[in-house]
Amino acid sequence: MFSFFEPGYIKEAKLVLKNARKLFDYKKDILPEATRADFEATIGRLEAGIKERDKVAVEAAAQQLDSQWSRYLPSASEAAWRENCEVFLVAIVIAIGVRSFFLQPFTIPTGSMQPTLNGIIGYPSDSPPPGIATQAVEFILRGRNYVNVVAKSDDVIQAVSERKMLFFFTLTDLKCLHDNYTIWAPEDTLRNYFRVYAGREFHAGDIIARGAIDAGDHVFVDKVSYNFVGPARGKVFVFSTHGIERIEEDNAKQGIEGSQFYIKRLAGMPGDTLRVQEPYLYINGQLADGFGFKRVMSRQGDYHGYTNPISDAVDEHGARYLTSPDATYTVPPNRYFAMGDNSGNSSDSRFWGTVPQENLMGRALFVYWPFLPHWGFVK
Repeated sequence: MFSFFEPGYIKEAKLVLKNARKLFDYKKDILPEATRADFEATIGRLEAGIKERDKVAVEAAAQQLDSQWSRYLPSASEAAWRENCEVFLVAIVIAIGVRSFFLQPFTIPTGSMQPTLNGIIGYPSDSPPPGIATQAVEFILRGRNYVNVVAKSDDVIQAVSERKMLFFFTLTDLKCLHDNYTIWAPEDTLRNYFRVYAGREFHAGDIIARGAIDAGDHVFVDKVSYNFVGPARGKVFVFSTHGIERIEEDNAKQGIEGSQFYIKRLAGMPGDTLRVQEPYLYINGQLADGFGFKRVMSRQGDYHGYTNPISDAVDEHGARYLTSPDATYTVPPNRYFAMGDNSGNSSDSRFWGTVPQENLMGRALFVYWPFLPHWGFVK
């Protein structure tokens, strides 16, 4: 009440005491017992000096506190560094939490959902890549990367191997008889679009791989809504291939370990009866309803409708279900029937069966990169 009339040294001492108590309470759990005792004793002397209005005792205790802070506690620069590290670690924990329980980033690897969602697409070209500025803009907007590998000498590719760099980038190494090359692209993309494979021969100056490669759409998967609202027919969803026997058998033959994540459109709920009569999909005897289904069946733009896959009893990769306009399939309980929008070029439930309920990860929510052509909510 009468602090206005207090001497300046008392006001300063009370401020020092207040900050000392806060700092001591915040840090005492990490200080040794002897150090805590020293701090408490000095704080006690400062309190006594303030009570007795002893200027000499107050200044001595304040100076000793300052000395103890410098000796036992981190300097301002160290504290700032430590605080920044703590903020960074908290941010990582939050990001991991969001990824684990809310939104999972997912990259579209194949063309089974085109043109709704793009997988990795290659565009071979005989023309050299554009300038660096154009490449930078196209990478940001379209996720487009350019490759331009020309043979240094007459050679033959002996081995092709894919590897990851910094967990994000996929590179393919070409081991040749005389020279080796590294291309910033997946092995499958180089083989399917640029005819890069073991055994290929070329002469000096030949183009090994030249053109553009568009990264697959990067999608956020909503992992929360399935906890409150069940999967909905017609929505694009992501699921694990764990326990889907045919996929696991094919992966084992290719040396792929563990389960993968696929993205398709949910065509059949438990109990639904499906039939395909090109270009239409029928569910429970009715033409499939919903924006996604109608767009595929419209055969407009790059959509070609639903197809009856070719059945071949000899081919272990051949289709099992909906192989003719008269064939029907009823989805078992707790299972889901998945189909790609690019029906004529999609490995889906027609080939390897239904998806167990426990495999569902969530619905595809939003394309966050690249910005063209599909940025926005997935429909």
